[in-house]
Amino acid sequence: MIDLQSARLRNSTNALLLFFLGALLAAVAELPYGGWIQIPILSLIWWRMDQQSSHSIKNQFIFGMSFGLGYFVLGLWWIYISLHDIGGMHAALSGLAVFLLAAGMAFFFSSASLSLALAKRKHLTGLILAASWVMIEYLRSVVLTGFPWMGFAEAQFNGPFAPVAAFFGGLACTFLVVWISWEMTQLRKNIFFSATCIISTVALAQLAGFWTFTKPIGEPLSIRLIQGNFEQSLKFNPKAIEEQFSFYTNAIEGQSADLIITPETAYPWPQSNLPAGLLGSLQHFSNNTSSNVLLGVIGETGNSAGVQYTNRALGLSPNAPNYQYDKSHLVPFGEFIPPGFHWFVNAFNVPMSDFARGKQDQAPFSIIRSGKDAVHAAITICYEDVFGGELASRIHRSSQPVNLLINMTNLAWFGESQAPAQQLRLSQLRSLETGLPALRATNTGITAALGPDGKVLSQLDEFTQGVLSLKIQAYSGITPYVLWGNAPILGLSCLLLILGLIRQKRI
Repeated sequence: MIDLQSARLRNSTNALLLFFLGALLAAVAELPYGGWIQIPILSLIWWRMDQQSSHSIKNQFIFGMSFGLGYFVLGLWWIYISLHDIGGMHAALSGLAVFLLAAGMAFFFSSASLSLALAKRKHLTGLILAASWVMIEYLRSVVLTGFPWMGFAEAQFNGPFAPVAAFFGGLACTFLVVWISWEMTQLRKNIFFSATCIISTVALAQLAGFWTFTKPIGEPLSIRLIQGNFEQSLKFNPKAIEEQFSFYTNAIEGQSADLIITPETAYPWPQSNLPAGLLGSLQHFSNNTSSNVLLGVIGETGNSAGVQYTNRALGLSPNAPNYQYDKSHLVPFGEFIPPGFHWFVNAFNVPMSDFARGKQDQAPFSIIRSGKDAVHAAITICYEDVFGGELASRIHRSSQPVNLLINMTNLAWFGESQAPAQQLRLSQLRSLETGLPALRATNTGITAALGPDGKVLSQLDEFTQGVLSLKIQAYSGITPYVLWGNAPILGLSCLLLILGLIRQKRI
């Protein structure tokens, strides 16, 4: 009886420790060298979990859930702001929703970490763990439309494996983070082999940074990124909407540029119901000043069921037909309601939370300049830049070569939290993967321009109203990741898992 109580106490203590280590892992991702710091913390997590590998699968699963819960509760707490502060949902229900989402994400982490308990050949454990993690992260990006936020890859922009992204994408960065952090736990057992793996892998990753696959083309573009800083709680207030319309229209027409971009839903009203003459006036400005303008609006599309709304980027170019991009990858509950969950959305006040999906193969936006070749930009709206594989596929299949990335975002839903910094790192990872510069126009921040290496060229302060004016160089070419997508790293992971199963059966 005493031994049973002692075992339960040890398990509870270990689960609590793993919860705090998971939270610490999420916290350090926000630091300048977070990608480096995460690796030894992960190593400590694997060490603690491996100490329990002789215990039951049930306990190992609980330990993985504890680590995942700590990681995602801290990393995703800002969703509470959108549900409670903006949406008006009861505090208890908002907190429960965040916890359940964190638990759902932790389930994926816990499933991947079971390989620590199942692997019997220790020299393969690290590779099997890394392969499991890659496959689970891929599933996390596709199950129920996917929610791969807060993966290990985006922190690697400030870590040792960032250069690998151009070759094999963010999932390859994840593989290396997990494998190398495991090898750190093995240094006492096999210092020569593990040290060789760690040093050579980090060195090769750093050397990969000397390869470039894209190059500058043409003259730099003049850019104006407009940040309105309008509170989300006022987004659907009629008087606030008038003020918002006035600010963005005046900011656009205040100065010409090759490209002027507003944030997502800067004009938060159905396109057909915008004030009379507004779009005509902006098109007149575009024609007279040779300015290309991208507007965030509420689009409309018709089908047999009637009119449906879309989250749209509307492009105006000099003496050219209007361009439109309708967001394809929608946010569950925020932009579309999964079957059976209307009751949940009805619990908080979010108008127009059930949008129609845009097509996945929409053409890039052509930035027209007099006497010069057009520059083509791939557009993502907010949450879409989480999905690196989808963006790479769009660029690869595009009828026009893509020279620039544009993300239009409204993160006012999440207040003063780490959400804007998290999404900035995702945009930086997308630039690394594609070798293309990126422009981010946001409502409250972080409005920024990124180079093809993902580094911030210029940015506005968060929660300020203003315009970021700069020059940016377009690039041409494609990276191996754009060409191959996730196929190489998924193929390698599948082979390792098959090998692991075969070796396990022989024991």
